[in-house]
Amino acid sequence: MNSKDREQKNQPILAVENLCVAYGKIKALKEISFQVYSGEIVSLLGSNGAGKTTTLNAISGIVPAQSGKIVFRGQNLVGMPTHKIVQCGIAHVPEGRRIFPELTVEENLHIAGYLFSNRNKPLLEQRMEYIFSLFPRLKERRQQAGGTLSGGEQQMLAIGRALITGGDLLLMDEPSMGIAPNLVEEIFATIQTINQKNGLTIFLVEQNAMMAMEISNYCYVLETGVIAHEGVSKDLMQDDSVARAYLGESI
Repeated sequence: MNSKDREQKNQPILAVENLCVAYGKIKALKEISFQVYSGEIVSLLGSNGAGKTTTLNAISGIVPAQSGKIVFRGQNLVGMPTHKIVQCGIAHVPEGRRIFPELTVEENLHIAGYLFSNRNKPLLEQRMEYIFSLFPRLKERRQQAGGTLSGGEQQMLAIGRALITGGDLLLMDEPSMGIAPNLVEEIFATIQTINQKNGLTIFLVEQNAMMAMEISNYCYVLETGVIAHEGVSKDLMQDDSVARAYLGESI
């Protein structure tokens, strides 16, 4: 699929239009626009401080938009509280995982399912079993405190916590950070599985640019709060200027 084919698809599930975010006088995002279509894995790359995490946090309502639109399934999310955005169908796996370390694996997942757990406990248990099928390590450790898990296992728990909300769009912030290489491959394989077998749309921020581009359909590159490059991931991997700047060890 090339860029033109992508534009000819139906309306994007997520459309960000001229989004600006500022921290005081510092402009973190400067009128950026991009689209994510249903069923895609879309990567957002860039160096540290480019605005990648800010972009995800703005979509989730964690940081306010100064101006612009964030349209999800036709609804503008700007100004909407974070818990309402989750109810709309957006789940967020934050940078640093941010699990509850004193709670067990099972308790972490149950807390994430609070939106429907009191109304539909069978659905909660069904989603729990789905997560345990994706991550057998978590099933083995379901009664273990989250803080005693390895970094890779905590990342699995963070992904499971997002999936249990049943959203249509999964935001992922640096899933490979601080994780052993063998577990990174396992987590990326799982990302592909939940996208290909379950049709979940994924918007991925990732420091490992090469791995992110290998599994994604489309890619945007941020430079100091501005979209500097975009294109089909396979094409961008062949672009010399992008490769020199973003496919080195510094990413």
